[in-house]
Amino acid sequence: MNNEMAYLLGMVCGNGEIQRGKVDTTIAISIPHKVIKTDDFHDIKLYVKASLENIRKNIEPLISTGIETSQSDTVTRLSFTKPKDDYLIRELGRYIGNATSYENVILHEDVFSFTKDERIMLLRGIADVTGYVRRSNQYLKSYEHRVYIEIMYNWDLAIKICNLLKSVDIPVQVLNFAHPNFRDSHLERYNKGSKDFWKKEHQIKIWVNEFMPIGFGILHKQQALVNFTNEFISQYDGKKPLAQYTHRYYWQSREIEKTRPTHPEVDSSFIPQEIRGKQFSSWKQMAKELGYGENS
Repeated sequence: MNNEMAYLLGMVCGNGEIQRGKVDTTIAISIPHKVIKTDDFHDIKLYVKASLENIRKNIEPLISTGIETSQSDTVTRLSFTKPKDDYLIRELGRYIGNATSYENVILHEDVFSFTKDERIMLLRGIADVTGYVRRSNQYLKSYEHRVYIEIMYNWDLAIKICNLLKSVDIPVQVLNFAHPNFRDSHLERYNKGSKDFWKKEHQIKIWVNEFMPIGFGILHKQQALVNFTNEFISQYDGKKPLAQYTHRYYWQSREIEKTRPTHPEVDSSFIPQEIRGKQFSSWKQMAKELGYGENS
């Protein structure tokens, strides 16, 4: 393993598709653009296009082939093709459980044995294709900025990302699960006939200042991360030092349980077997049961 391979692995885990043919395998990676402009009105497509030069410089020597790219207003796509028995293809397959897409990746436990730098690069690769840092991600106060890592459908990957963050001493502020107890907690959408409304992405939320050691390889995301971190630091007016406010894991804070009505969709097959049929009053309970906790 090396930093470049760890970064590529992160991109594949976060938003990759693996197309296996009889002879060749194609790896395709998507970098979504949720909006056309950044918060300060710069064109996101241009920023991503500029970022691709650095990605090419780091990844192409590793894969020993060229990367093809294409762009639309909503997404940038990168892809490359290699023989199916190529060592790099086989290693990627091993680390993702021979998945066909980000939705069914089972990230191998060996990633926790990577060096700290390699784990950081793995997380950066994931964040570059699934992470967002926008003014709208603020918490209670306008300067309390956060990074969102959004994982579609993949429960195992969401928990492993949280544990990888913990392994480099970065706390998760909130893990907003795609679960009916949290995404439709009062059954408002369910009672209007939208029974699947809660089937969204898992949102891993991290304070911007805590995320700085990982950062982004995508230029506009990194620029926003730095600017929002500076704003957070300069405007913070809490009674305790900022590091004490943000550098806390959920098991170090007081538990606040909320009473929620019983939701019929907790029996959905979309939910992992180990928590299916259970009602939860807090994301912390669910995270602990799924394996993200103090002793995991």
